[in-house]
This record gives sequence, C-alpha cells and structure tokens, in this order.
Amino acid sequence: MSLDLPDIGFGTSGATGHDCADAVRTALDAGYRFVDTAQMYDNEPAVGAGIRLSGVDRDDVVLASKILPDNLGYEDAKRTSRDSLDRLGVDAVDLLYVHWPTGAYEPEESLRALQELHDEGVARNVAVSNFTPALLDEAREILDADIAAHQVECHPLFQQDELRAYAAEHGHTVVGYCPLGQGEIFDTPELQAVAERHDTTPAAVCIAWAVEKEALVPIPQSTDPDHIRANVEATELDLTDDDVAKIDGIEEERRLVDPDAAAWNQ
Repeated sequence: MSLDLPDIGFGTSGATGHDCADAVRTALDAGYRFVDTAQMYDNEPAVGAGIRLSGVDRDDVVLASKILPDNLGYEDAKRTSRDSLDRLGVDAVDLLYVHWPTGAYEPEESLRALQELHDEGVARNVAVSNFTPALLDEAREILDADIAAHQVECHPLFQQDELRAYAAEHGHTVVGYCPLGQGEIFDTPELQAVAERHDTTPAAVCIAWAVEKEALVPIPQSTDPDHIRANVEATELDLTDDDVAKIDGIEEERRLVDPDAAAWNQ
C-alpha cells in the first residue's frame, strides 16, 4: 500500500458547525486518527477546528478531503483545493480525492490538476471516489502518482467484491463510506445472529467485518459521542471465520447511494 491507513476513519458527511467540530474532537480523543471531509460537505472549517481543539498533533492525523464535481475543471481544481487548505487551516491534506467522476470531470484535465497538486505538496497522496474499474484503469494510466485510496459505499449488504479485489491487486485501499448501511441493514438476520453470538450490536459487527477485510477501511459518521466511541471500540471485536463467512454469504444486496449516479453508468 502507498499509504498505511488506520483500521477505521471518521466520516463527517452531514455534520456542520459546532456539532461537526465537537464530533471531530470527540473522535480524535477516542482514538481515531483518520478524518474524512469534502468540499461538498461544507464543513472543512469545522473539521479543521475540531482537529485543533482535540490537541492531537496534526502530523498524527490522516486528513482527507475531496474536490467537488463542479470544481473538477483544471483551473478550478487547483484553486479550490488550495481554498480547502485555507478552510481546514493546514498546509496539506494527506489524501485528496476526485469526489465523483461527474460534473466538470474530464480525465486528462482533472487528473492533471490532481497530479500537479500532489507535486506541489497540496496533497500528499491522490485518491478517487465512486469510480468503476474502467475509470480506475483510465486514471492509473494518466496519473504518475499512485492512487492511494478509492472511496466507495461498502457494507455487508453492498460488499464491493470486485473493487476490493481490484484494490488488492493494484495496491490501494478501499475506504468504505456508509459502513453501517445508515442503520437500514441492522435487521439483516445474519448480522443479528453474529451480534447475538458476541453479545454486541449489528453496528459493531459491521465495523468488525470491514476491519477483517484486506485493504478495506470503514469511515462511519456520527455526532453522538457514545456512537463515536462505540464505533472505534468495535475495531477490537474479533469475529470468527464462521462469522465472516456468514456475513460474506448474505445474498441480499442493497445500495444506499443513488444507483443512477453517472459514475456507475459509464
């Protein structure tokens, strides 16, 4: 792997203002060392404030942001990524993603901007989000820098076997958003059975399942301090091989992000 990510990250989608800053501080105090934001989330100032409030050294935090699809033109990508640094109050981000290959995304121009942002030190590593295997192949051909991460929806009911296998083959990490299936998957019998066996919750099982997988890092999101702490504690839950096999064998598939998104129709 070109970037060694922690077992779990902290997602911030949907959180803004003081709630977001407090959540990031709580997460870092609880032991998270990977924080994910995006221009789209409109919370980069709060994320930066939360990191500073925590007292955790900036160098000990893997900080990721993403370029808004409408900002993926060459000049806009360069300018708005530097604006992201200003909003975050940092000199560089550790991961900079193409958020969706839609909007103003043009592979040659958008990825040239991403490569230059890496070369200029704005982004220590480059990454993509919501790509198909064909789009990943194209990006790898254009970029000089290695793709460090690919962020996609990933949870026990949307396991992304193909993209996880692709990541293992090409040496990057899959960062899984919606790892708890937004709570909509907790009544799945297989998850409930494993949770009962370990006297824990389906949410904890979802996190533990992701941690068991090669090159997969979940990034659950919450502003509830108890949930934030419970999610990071779930990384210590040891599932048996039978538990993992039971979850792997779930036949139901449920995607929560809009399946009509253009990235999945190219």
